[in-house]
Amino acid sequence: MRNTKNLIRLFVVSLLLLPVAPLVSAQQEVTIAAVLPITGVFGFAGGEINTAFIDAVAIANEEGGVNGKKIRYVAEDGKYTLDVAMAAFRKIISSGNPLVFFAESTTQARALAPDLKTQYKMLLGSVSFSGELADTAMNPYSFVAGPTYGDQFGILLKYIAREKPGAKVAFFYSDTEFGKDPIKFGRLMCDRLRLKLVAEEVVPLRVTDMTAQLTDLKDKDPDYVIFQGFLVEPIPQVVKACRDVGMKSKFMGTFWSASKMVLVKFGDLAEDYMVVNPFMYWWNEDVPMIKALRDYTAKRYPDVQYRDNFYLAGYINALMAIECLRRADKAGQLDREGVAKALQSIKDFDTGGLTGPWTIHNNRFPVARVWSANPRKGIFEPASDWIRLDKYY
Repeated sequence: MRNTKNLIRLFVVSLLLLPVAPLVSAQQEVTIAAVLPITGVFGFAGGEINTAFIDAVAIANEEGGVNGKKIRYVAEDGKYTLDVAMAAFRKIISSGNPLVFFAESTTQARALAPDLKTQYKMLLGSVSFSGELADTAMNPYSFVAGPTYGDQFGILLKYIAREKPGAKVAFFYSDTEFGKDPIKFGRLMCDRLRLKLVAEEVVPLRVTDMTAQLTDLKDKDPDYVIFQGFLVEPIPQVVKACRDVGMKSKFMGTFWSASKMVLVKFGDLAEDYMVVNPFMYWWNEDVPMIKALRDYTAKRYPDVQYRDNFYLAGYINALMAIECLRRADKAGQLDREGVAKALQSIKDFDTGGLTGPWTIHNNRFPVARVWSANPRKGIFEPASDWIRLDKYY
């Protein structure tokens, strides 16, 4: 009897020593969770991102899930309001055990990063390309599913240096964290590539008067102007004002200014407008992943004719999460720490042609290509092959 009691005590003690977030058993579902701006000011983007997550999980489950385990997707609407988004995160955490979480914005991702580092130790994604979120020392559990804003500037500047060595460059950005994020690295890259940074024009996000900035641009007459920190406006206004005074500058935008929505707004002004984009476009029907998504969309959403960059950004984020879950499971560590560790094993990952081959580097994938607008066709066309930026970090 005494030996039996000792065995019971030993068993109870061993249970108490088990990790707080246990391994997922073969019978359990694995959960991916997200807070997204499904409604509100950015509902047009958040709704598409949410649909992409739903589709990616459904397709993965049709293919066997995580090595036989079903994937469950849980989403809450953060309305692009931090207090609402944080409350939604707490609701998700209290009601389940997600192994990966996606934040609705750079602001929420930054707010969550310290707790994920010390308490939750869970892989954190978002649709942000903030350099801070790819900093492994500062935020080891967050990742950027693509090149950071700094990488995007670097890729554009490498393209410029190749096309016109010693070119004059201007940065035109919003007075926001979004706008300022890549500027320091952009200055460094101009110096390294021997490009002349002749102007930095900073404006409020909802600018109404740009007289001073436009006058300075005309005086400095840059060969290239790179926009950052805007979705659409005021980019077309700036381009039109520069064209009206005879400037021949070429204009460039980063990912969030690389959508078809921007081309529609531009019209004929899109001539000579270029962007950096890590993903292929919906009209690239010869790409295996794009073809598969178009076929899936035609069957499930017969009224939908087009998916913009918001959808593709959401899909690639979900694809990375699912790949990390599968790798963690294969390694016998399907828990939060194991999933985060799996991210570091991604090398030359084939996304079905949706991107260039992806290798993780400082918790991001620093590869994209430069695209040139074709206003007659209403599309962006490749102006470069895939450009990597690893060696500058």
